Amino acid sequence: MELVGFTFFVLATLNFLTVSSRPAGVHLRNMESFIHAVQQVEDSYPGLSALALVRALRRTAGHDDPMTIHFLGASYNLSDTEGLEGSILNATSFSFFDKAIHHIVTDHGEERGVVLAPDGTTVALAPLLLGIESGLKAKMEGTEALGIFPLTLGRPLGLSFLSLQDIPPSLRLGPNGCWDNVEQPRVFKLSRPATLATDAVINGGMDGVILGLHLSRLPASEQPQALSEILRGYYNFTLTENQGIDNVTTQISPRRRELSRSLLEPLDLHSAVMTTLALVWKLEKTEWIAQDTGLGKAVQDGLQTFTHKYLDCPPIIPRCQWGAKANRDTPIPLSLPLQFLYVHHTYEPSSPCLSFSSCSRNMRSMQRFHQDDRGWNDIGYSFVVGSDGYIYEGTGWNHVGRHTRGHNSIGYGVSIIGNYTATLPSRHAMDLLRHKLALCAVNGGVLTANFTIQGHRQVVNYTSCPGDALFSEIRSWEHFRE
Repeated sequence: MELVGFTFFVLATLNFLTVSSRPAGVHLRNMESFIHAVQQVEDSYPGLSALALVRALRRTAGHDDPMTIHFLGASYNLSDTEGLEGSILNATSFSFFDKAIHHIVTDHGEERGVVLAPDGTTVALAPLLLGIESGLKAKMEGTEALGIFPLTLGRPLGLSFLSLQDIPPSLRLGPNGCWDNVEQPRVFKLSRPATLATDAVINGGMDGVILGLHLSRLPASEQPQALSEILRGYYNFTLTENQGIDNVTTQISPRRRELSRSLLEPLDLHSAVMTTLALVWKLEKTEWIAQDTGLGKAVQDGLQTFTHKYLDCPPIIPRCQWGAKANRDTPIPLSLPLQFLYVHHTYEPSSPCLSFSSCSRNMRSMQRFHQDDRGWNDIGYSFVVGSDGYIYEGTGWNHVGRHTRGHNSIGYGVSIIGNYTATLPSRHAMDLLRHKLALCAVNGGVLTANFTIQGHRQVVNYTSCPGDALFSEIRSWEHFRE
């Protein structure tokens, strides 16, 4: 194989991920485009291993920092990347490094090195690819993948906790942001100033942990798939009503938080992050880490926030991501914490939504109905639960909705998309509401610990919402009150 030519081909086929200043052409930054580019390389070089390809991508992007070299080796010294040295030191490869895989946040709040996944979440490529490479290397060598956590989550989390000690722990991670256009994503802008561990970095880190550990634990007799197939299996999937998320046994991105919890819980996260920071200090001669007497407390506080925000709380698709229109008036703030959680079903749309695109369409349809037909200022629900593995933000945690007449200011109104008169939502959708959203609200201080769950019909006498089947189900839930 001509590896110099191979590297130029990688640059050419992945260059569409850049946010180019040239008007011609569409330079999309989504996971489907990235996977397609990877497959083009694989098709042109039959027999190319996933490990060789991911190493070449690292070499192309210039990700040979001391910690990566410590765990994975220098890409230019690895046998399957020989010949790459002279081919990446040029303006084209630097542009690719800067805009395709290399993670940066500009002064204008644009986050680069991230892609939009089909499930509506945003993923940083660098920690994802490092996790995959670490897992593939361990599989090939028959060793434990020791570098997966430090390379994917440990370093960004630890440095974010440590560098932002002068701000509240709740602001030391994140934020999320929104794309200029989810159909043709080109620019991703953050909602507030970035930390070193934005939501996209944490998503990519979680995915790197999940896929890396899976690959490292493959049976000796089983060879890893091609890189495009590894990514496609995790990000590109189709759910059906007959085989919804409840019946999915493979690893898919909507399950990233529950999968991450199962993999991270056995770890002593505090010790793992502290060990990672000690290694950063040793490898990078970062004296300020060694001199920080409050390091342990900063990591402890930061991990509490991480656990609450990214493991306890459900994944919530923000308004701007599903295409919400603005509230037609000034939103009224809630007086928190609230005492009630009111359960609804949408009735119309009557079918569960099983993908980001269909759930987003449902959200826009409901908002149009509420604003145009009913004359309300916004979508009425506080949150809406899809059957795609995600919750969608309505009026949110802090503003009064219009969901339960006479009770809007004392409780959250949460609806599950679909008609549940005769059938139940998926178990996963109900768990998102019953366990994840409720726990998130209580731990976040916006819902009292002794909150009450009620069905819409219990407090508004002219409705059968949330449907006979769903109402019968919620009567068995803890916190339900007649």
